[in-house]
Amino acid sequence: MAAGWQDVLQDQAAVREAAAVAVDAALLAGVLMRTGEQPHASDVVNYAPFTLLPSAVPRALFEQAYAVQQDFNLLVDAISQNKEFLQQTLASTIKVDDFTARLFRIYMQVLEEGLAQTVFLGINRSDYMFDCGLDGRAALRQIEINTIAASFGGLTSRTADVHRLVLKVLGKTEEASHLLPNNPAKGLALGIAKAWQLYGSQRAVVMFLVEEVQRNIFDQRCVENELWNRNIRVVRKRFRDVFEQGSLDASRRLYMDGQEVAVVYYREGYVPQVYDQQNWEARLLLERSRAVKCPDIATQLAGTKKVQQELSRPGMLEKLLPAHPEAIARIRATFAGLYSLDEGEEGDRIAATAIADPDRFVLKPQREGGGNNLYGEELREVLEKIKDSPERTSYILMDKIRPQPALNYLLRAHSPLQVSQCISELGIFGVYVRQGQELVLNEAAGHLLRTKAIEHADGGVAAGVAVLDTPYLV
Repeated sequence: MAAGWQDVLQDQAAVREAAAVAVDAALLAGVLMRTGEQPHASDVVNYAPFTLLPSAVPRALFEQAYAVQQDFNLLVDAISQNKEFLQQTLASTIKVDDFTARLFRIYMQVLEEGLAQTVFLGINRSDYMFDCGLDGRAALRQIEINTIAASFGGLTSRTADVHRLVLKVLGKTEEASHLLPNNPAKGLALGIAKAWQLYGSQRAVVMFLVEEVQRNIFDQRCVENELWNRNIRVVRKRFRDVFEQGSLDASRRLYMDGQEVAVVYYREGYVPQVYDQQNWEARLLLERSRAVKCPDIATQLAGTKKVQQELSRPGMLEKLLPAHPEAIARIRATFAGLYSLDEGEEGDRIAATAIADPDRFVLKPQREGGGNNLYGEELREVLEKIKDSPERTSYILMDKIRPQPALNYLLRAHSPLQVSQCISELGIFGVYVRQGQELVLNEAAGHLLRTKAIEHADGGVAAGVAVLDTPYLV
């Protein structure tokens, strides 16, 4: 599966020259992050970490990932409207996982009051790895689907230009011309703009709900600027601002500081650490409002690991998408083995199997944001500890995917230039908008390739492990 960079990788002088050009190109292109030392200001910034060379991706698997994205959009939307499925699927999880339980309580409270929201916007990213079989053939395997705050659509829109230049500097002009255009920032903004338009108030704003510490602000600004280019006003607020300034009128329109909010785009809210009592109250206020939430709380719950595992059960996709047999076949073809740790015989059996052979599996909690999964000895230790406790139901088990490593250089500020054995993860962004029962937009919006050294089992770019990359189709 090599992209044929072997000659380049052996030429140290060429690599050093290309790396210097690449870093400057990234800064010029706006592939930027705030620094760990000054995360609250943009006075001092640095380039976001990225690979020196684009990584080889099998063309057939790349095209398969794009082809199934609209199906996954349909599926997530269907799950978000299926109260019975969410109740049954998460019943065991909410007994032992307080974070999922609190989200679920808000979900039920909003349903009981009656939804004020009539327009629904989904922005998700379905992540895959290329599993290398014993016969050497690679298969597309879904790692997870992120239904809240799926990031790096902005920075990855600018990364391909950097890699194009690097290949030219290295004398690979022909290869440079084969790198695909990619602009998820535009695709995500298109969905937000459509939802804003359907909300129906020219004066209303789009609110980015952002973190307290905003190191990844430039990724968000890429999407934000696309909206300003369409003359849609954007404000950036935190949960605490919503608590202090947010209010609903009699029709449950959301106002922030007197400004009506049409769309709330969450770039925060997916980990328990950000929620104190005030922030939970702010979240409830947002969910009760008429504003279009991206995602609404039902769609956030649709992205939990427990839901992912339940979808792999025989017959489950047929229940959720009864009129879409072709979509079901495309979705199912991407599934890795997923196993429930619910209490009972089935859970006991799979727990014992994983303890006996931990290298076969990944243990996944109900968390987003990277860096949460457990492998190998750590997986065995945790399962040994919780195997007879209801706590095990807050995890799922998944078959470990084994991609074929390739050599590349990972460029990070203040880090030595050294070659690493790397593996990559491909994400496809999906965007859909539904008004009432009618799906008015359903698209794949671009891709994200992230690459990391093989010694790092888990974690993404924001978690400081993976770096941005560009696919070179082979």
